[in-house]
Amino acid sequence: MTRKLRMGMIGGGKDAFIGAIHRIAANMDGLIELVAGALSINNEIAVDSGKMLFLDPERTYLDFKTMLEKEAAMPADKRLDFVTIVTPNFAHFEPAMMALDKGFNVVIEKPITFSLDEAKKLKEKVEATGLTLLLTHTYTGYPMVKQAKQMVKDGALGKIRKVWVEYPQGWLSKMSEREGNAQAAWRTDPTKSGKSGCMGDIGTHAANLAEYITGSKIEKLCADLNIMVPGRALDDDGGVLLRFDNGAAGVLMASQVAAGEENALKIRVYGEKGGLEWAQQEPNTLLVKWLDKPTEIYRAGNGYGFQSSYMTANTRTPGGHPEGYLEAFGNLYRNFARTLTAKIDGTQPAPESLDFPSVDDGIRGMAFIDNVVRSSQSEAKWTTFEI
Repeated sequence: MTRKLRMGMIGGGKDAFIGAIHRIAANMDGLIELVAGALSINNEIAVDSGKMLFLDPERTYLDFKTMLEKEAAMPADKRLDFVTIVTPNFAHFEPAMMALDKGFNVVIEKPITFSLDEAKKLKEKVEATGLTLLLTHTYTGYPMVKQAKQMVKDGALGKIRKVWVEYPQGWLSKMSEREGNAQAAWRTDPTKSGKSGCMGDIGTHAANLAEYITGSKIEKLCADLNIMVPGRALDDDGGVLLRFDNGAAGVLMASQVAAGEENALKIRVYGEKGGLEWAQQEPNTLLVKWLDKPTEIYRAGNGYGFQSSYMTANTRTPGGHPEGYLEAFGNLYRNFARTLTAKIDGTQPAPESLDFPSVDDGIRGMAFIDNVVRSSQSEAKWTTFEI
């Protein structure tokens, strides 16, 4: 293909955090250009955001329905290739369904929808249209996470027995939702966030990371959700015991009231022969622990010969040049863009390019939320993971 992919954005105006992250990630490899947007439900912010991003005023829209209708009517050499949706959870499903109906591929923030039922309907639409959907579970984009996954898949650790994954944050240790914090306000509101707060927001990341690296699925769980800040409407803390379909046992902890913590996502995976440890706040390092020899330190960007093709395909700089959150996000967009480009050109994408979260991961995430809430409300010790 001799052009960039054309992207439209729903949400993500100048007053939003995650929209700017998506734009940086999409722009990182020169494969994508933002050409249209319905960037805010506030008309003034929508227009100002379009000006700030140098969008054509004719393609700066005040609502997503108008954008999708008008963009769908554009000639082939101008119409969008895909739409990125970065609205709060409750406003994912309708624009995603309409975008697919209009023939646009979709990038969408997690959790994928407001409910599991919506996620299932979205999958049906993706399959019916044959279009491609990227769900931005960012942490699967890190090179050393991909290395960990391939080592488990290749049997380097032997049969997996134990998984510990934790995601502590401290930003909701106060009643920030009543102090003018817009991000806290919608995330703690059941009408906008859904039936879970902390577990829906960051617990889904931890569960997705555990399933991604191990290649196994959660089949049973035992959950305990807590509201630690008095007066809060949704959980801000919780723990989950896990059983995987390969027989491994696991522990998942997520908290947004771990005062002083930032985004301390960490995972440890242990097999018969050894274990792996990766932490999001030191993402270029993978610790490889062996039963019969000293721990090894694997570092991204060095040509030591241990790297999988999936790791090297998602490594951007030589060793010692830190790659972090933005680069991981960029890797998701690059793999998605390469897959779309191959489809447009009628060629087969490389396996490494197809390695990004899909609508199936979105369904697993929504099912995780439902099952965790159901388990926490039950007196039963274990709850079968149902989809």
